Amino acid sequence: MNPSNNQSVSLEDLVILAKNLRKTILHTIHRAQSGHPGGSFSELEILLTLYHRIMRHKPTDPSWRERDRFILSKGHASPGLYAVLAEQGYFEEKELLYFRQINSLLQGHTSTITPGVEMSAGSLGQGLSFSVGVAIAGKIDKAGYRVYVLLGDGECDEGQIWEAAMSASHYHLDNLTAIVDRNRIQNDRFTDQVMTLEPLQDKWEAFGWHVIQVDGHSIEELTTVFEEAKTIKGKPTVLIANTVKGKGVSFMENNPAFHGKAPNDEQLAQALDELST
Repeated sequence: MNPSNNQSVSLEDLVILAKNLRKTILHTIHRAQSGHPGGSFSELEILLTLYHRIMRHKPTDPSWRERDRFILSKGHASPGLYAVLAEQGYFEEKELLYFRQINSLLQGHTSTITPGVEMSAGSLGQGLSFSVGVAIAGKIDKAGYRVYVLLGDGECDEGQIWEAAMSASHYHLDNLTAIVDRNRIQNDRFTDQVMTLEPLQDKWEAFGWHVIQVDGHSIEELTTVFEEAKTIKGKPTVLIANTVKGKGVSFMENNPAFHGKAPNDEQLAQALDELST
């Protein structure tokens, strides 16, 4: 795509693309018999909206200085990002065949060895701090780029998230937009069973952020609120994206078992069939 975001892809085509990329993700994880389908499915429309509608970026020049920066803090959900990066042309789709293999370009958690990846992930809770640093650098350099960071909702249990949230507000980082993938499942249980997050909106507002609630699977809604975030001055913005973990496959939806579980042959066939209807 060209340096500006590509509005030529219709909403209908993006909805179809989301289904096709879910199939790609399934094949990638099934082949490796390792990976995280649930969180990759819950984040997918967010990623497609950013890469097709919102961000300025160059797949042919991943280090382009004027690019907007995207940071996947929940780095275990890498199959979703890899599917989108391959579709965008950051690397050849055949690289997906080697997901999670030793010396592969595509590791289980995102790494900067992968074209288009801004931060090596692994330990949760660090992506917002990293993004604050990138946003501050943009301010110091008087650069025009924006920074987007995708957080897991379970990740918001981490104290470092709130330290970073306080810093972003203190430094008036209106070039920073965080997205919380609010799928209500972390690891093998529901978030409320681990740590109560609500009232999540009030928490972010108390830390000085502009907060927007959004349907995280509606590309149309996501496009509108991402554009709204660009207009907010003097403070960072966070989108609380209400999503479904495992979205699009009946037996994976809202099922903690598929946080980090690869489908078997029978499950793969059923999932692909459901995504083809």
